Amino acid sequence: MSRVEIHHLIKEWGKIRAVDDVSFQVAKGSLTVLLGPSGCGKSTILRLIAGLEKVSSGRVFIGEQDITYKDANKRGVSMVFQSYALFPHLNVRENILFGLKVRRVSPAQQQKRLDRVAKMVGLEELLDRKPAHLSGGQRQRVALARSIVSKQPVCLMDEPLSNLDAKLRAEMRDEIRSLQERLNLTMVYVTHDQTEAMTMADQVVLLKDGRIEQIGTPYDLYEYPATTFAARFIGSPPMNLVQLDLIEDRSALYAAVDGALIPDGAQGWSIGIRPEHIEPTDRGLPVQVGAVDYLGGEKVIRLHHGKQPLFAKVNGKSKITTGDHLKISWPREAMHIFNEKGLRADPV
Repeated sequence: MSRVEIHHLIKEWGKIRAVDDVSFQVAKGSLTVLLGPSGCGKSTILRLIAGLEKVSSGRVFIGEQDITYKDANKRGVSMVFQSYALFPHLNVRENILFGLKVRRVSPAQQQKRLDRVAKMVGLEELLDRKPAHLSGGQRQRVALARSIVSKQPVCLMDEPLSNLDAKLRAEMRDEIRSLQERLNLTMVYVTHDQTEAMTMADQVVLLKDGRIEQIGTPYDLYEYPATTFAARFIGSPPMNLVQLDLIEDRSALYAAVDGALIPDGAQGWSIGIRPEHIEPTDRGLPVQVGAVDYLGGEKVIRLHHGKQPLFAKVNGKSKITTGDHLKISWPREAMHIFNEKGLRADPV
């Protein structure tokens, strides 16, 4: 398998810079997720790696080879698209083997690879069916099998699960991750779904407006967000950001944070707290309950302190109801501080 390296990648269409000086590495045999909202440049980056778009500036390496300007079919990558890209007139067997036939792989080798891959993704009984007679999950398995059978060192996936229902997405997440680990594939996976990123990735590259916002493990992005954007994008409900200039009673805030210091001159700063770290107490920040979402084992409580909205996660058996007036606090070690530019500031 081969590592992937991206150096100062830029893609421009006229005056629009879709990818703006992006650099990252994907280790051999690992899974990196490009995560971000629509229009952040993640699919464009994938297409630049695949050779489906031309680079405006920067370099793309696979292993030791600079493949920045190589033809797409000479890059040693396979790609799974959101639309599956199956040939409707070919059956499952023919769709899986299409790329091998184009590359003139011997019939015996084709059959050997087909037998192995079909069993691996559970398609042995469906090889004679046309795509029109397959479910969405089965079509995705065909696209996945076609990628695996090519034995390319790098596999690229562009939102491959977005057309599936929630239950099937969860099953396919597990399946793709299991296959990636079993085959030791080097994989770059694009999604806007943070659940996919957090459950599948060895490394997450979080993007915003064509630039990298943060790179790290799922744990790093959740526990140590580098910016307010990262803090709000990762987590459901997202991290609470308490704007210091919207706090009506500063003494109540100090009680809520258990005496932790707030930097001088930090009026435009904000404090970040995950919903699961907010606790109803007899002291702290006064809030009112706006709504309660019952989710079985837990409740998500929608709170507000003046104009400041907040979320809390509590035990599903909690007696908190809409309209209640509470006071809340949180452990000082669970608090994150961000400056007026939205950048993480060192605790004081």
